[in-house]
Amino acid sequence: MFHRMNRLSLQFLLKIFSVLVLHLLLTHSCRGQSQLIGPSQPIAATVDDDIMLPCQLQPAEDVSALTVEWTRSDLDPIFVHVRRAGQDVTYIKHPSYKDRTSLSIDGLKQGNISLKLSKVKLSDGGKYRCFIPELSIQSFVELIVVSDAVSSPVISLAGIDRVRGGVVLQCESKGWHPQPEVLWLDSEGNLLSAEPTETVRGPDYLYTVSSRVTVEKRHSNNFTCRVQNTNQIRETNIIVAEDFFQIQPSSSSAIIRLAVTLVVCIGFIVAVFFFGWKWRQSMIKTKSCWDETEGGGNKKLSKSDDPEMHPLNVVDTDGETFTVTTAVSEENKRKKEKKNKRLDRKQTNADRLLQEEKQNREEEVKDLKNQLDSNQNQVENKQAECDLTELQQPHEENQRRQRELQTLKENLETKTKEVQYLIISTV
Repeated sequence: MFHRMNRLSLQFLLKIFSVLVLHLLLTHSCRGQSQLIGPSQPIAATVDDDIMLPCQLQPAEDVSALTVEWTRSDLDPIFVHVRRAGQDVTYIKHPSYKDRTSLSIDGLKQGNISLKLSKVKLSDGGKYRCFIPELSIQSFVELIVVSDAVSSPVISLAGIDRVRGGVVLQCESKGWHPQPEVLWLDSEGNLLSAEPTETVRGPDYLYTVSSRVTVEKRHSNNFTCRVQNTNQIRETNIIVAEDFFQIQPSSSSAIIRLAVTLVVCIGFIVAVFFFGWKWRQSMIKTKSCWDETEGGGNKKLSKSDDPEMHPLNVVDTDGETFTVTTAVSEENKRKKEKKNKRLDRKQTNADRLLQEEKQNREEEVKDLKNQLDSNQNQVENKQAECDLTELQQPHEENQRRQRELQTLKENLETKTKEVQYLIISTV
């Protein structure tokens, strides 16, 4: 009897143990099948929005007493929100998420560990991990923050491609986040081959993009610039006038002819201005010389006051004398040459031309001096002849000789005035 009771007790204990083992196995099996379910597509949000990052435990069970972690691997520290032993842990949280994240207590009891994120910033964009360490299960949620400051593309004419006979168009758009791409399309929606897109990211995390394309004349000169990312699309059309495509590539010979023409025109203009300036300077100097010689009073040049002149007396048939002005002496000539040399050193390129003109005038002065000396000799010879033959020749012959002598005197006076003017103008 006792033996039978012990046997029954042992069987009962074995049954209880079997039930416990089966319960533990079932519980472990169920927990091993638990998983966190997140969204299959990225979550999009606009700046300053309040959003929910979904994360659900399946099958649902109470996780309010378990550890829940939300992290981002690109941050330091990586923790966005941490809850342990029923309390939020804030000291290890990233500063940028302070007072902006929360978990629902009621939701945790139902296995819902979705994270609420308030006042979304552009910097919040990224990949988040939802993790329960005790169950060793995790899920990922990608957040895309979209800028609300996107500007429509602006198309402008950037230039003319003379080699291809095309038009260069430029498209620019600002305020993008995340980074967009730029596409060029023709009127039929075909993609055009464009230059690499230039992208600049500002301190506010917003992108500015710019792209160029060279288009050639088509049956429809309607072109489209499209800027887009995963959440936004902006586009602008432009119709290029046919006049811009009528510019043909210029040949090298035409360019050379144009360059030569420009050089000749510029040279002609410079020459006109230069000779005009020279003529004006010459007129001013000539006027100054005449003012000094004929202005009257103290400015009038006197034969006797000129230090470079000395009088030469000539006696005519009547016994009267007249004065002819010639150069003084070699010493004054040397002084004059020294003075000219000093002026030559100080003159500019334009003044050197004037110096050549002065040298030519000096040669003319020398020639006139020689003629003056020759005329003077003739006057003296005629005067001598008149003196020797005055009593021997008839009266008519004397009158003829006197007329010749008078003519020579007039020529001599004319030459003398020319010499005086030339000498004054060369000083």
